[in-house]
Amino acid sequence: MKKTAIIFLVIICGIIFQVSGCSKANEEMFAARLCDTTAVQYSVDVVNILTANCYSCHGETTNAGSGGIILEGYTNLLQWADNGYLIGNITHAPGYVPMPYGGGKLSDCEISKIQAWIDQGTKNN
Repeated sequence: MKKTAIIFLVIICGIIFQVSGCSKANEEMFAARLCDTTAVQYSVDVVNILTANCYSCHGETTNAGSGGIILEGYTNLLQWADNGYLIGNITHAPGYVPMPYGGGKLSDCEISKIQAWIDQGTKNN
């Protein structure tokens, strides 16, 4: 009987350990490992992020109320990427307007990809 109780206790402790290991912090760490920033491409990674989060206000034809900031198209985006304005806004850095305006912050992975693209030379690839 004592052996059965010990085995039961070990199983319960194992379950508690597994459940406590499934926290939001662990999910974010796992997601960060899946965020590949080694070879970010403008045409694939950056455009997809901006299409989903920015072009509805900062597109070439959808920019009313955008303060004249157009992010759609490589040439349009380049000036904002080069002067630090893009990263300042999407990271919600002090002194910048948090973007997307009125919405939540981009995911850490999306921000990391945009930062990596800038760090890798803002290539039109």
